[in-house]
Amino acid sequence: MNDLLTTSTENESNPSTGNAQNGEQTATSEVAYASQEAHVLEALRQVVDPEIGMDVVALGLIRELELHADHAHVVMILTTPFCPYGPQLMEQSRRCVQDATGVPTTIELGLQMWDQSMMEDGAGEDWGLFY
Repeated sequence: MNDLLTTSTENESNPSTGNAQNGEQTATSEVAYASQEAHVLEALRQVVDPEIGMDVVALGLIRELELHADHAHVVMILTTPFCPYGPQLMEQSRRCVQDATGVPTTIELGLQMWDQSMMEDGAGEDWGLFY
C-alpha cells in the first residue's frame, strides 16, 4: 500500500504503563487492529472508479483510516476535484467500511491533490497509463 495511508487506533491515547500484561494487551490489540484494517482495505477494493476501472485502494484514494470500537472514520480524496462520480464513490466507500466493521462510519473529503505517485506500486503499469 502507498506510504501516505495513515491509521489510528484507540490505544494511541492510552500509553502503556510498562508492565508485561499491558504490553501483551497492547501487542494483541495492535495485531487485532492490523487484521481489522487489512479486512477493511480488502473490502474497499470492491469500490471501483467507473471511469478508470481501478479500485480506490489501488488508486491511493484512501488517505486515512481510523477504526475504533464504536465508530470508524475515513479520509478519502478524488482523482480530480470535479470527479462526476465523487459523491457516489465516497458514499460507496463509507458504506463498505461500515459493512466491514459493523460500526457507524463517517467519511471526509481530503484536500490533497491526487497524482499517480499515490497509486500502489505497479498499479499504473498494470493499467497501461504510467510507466
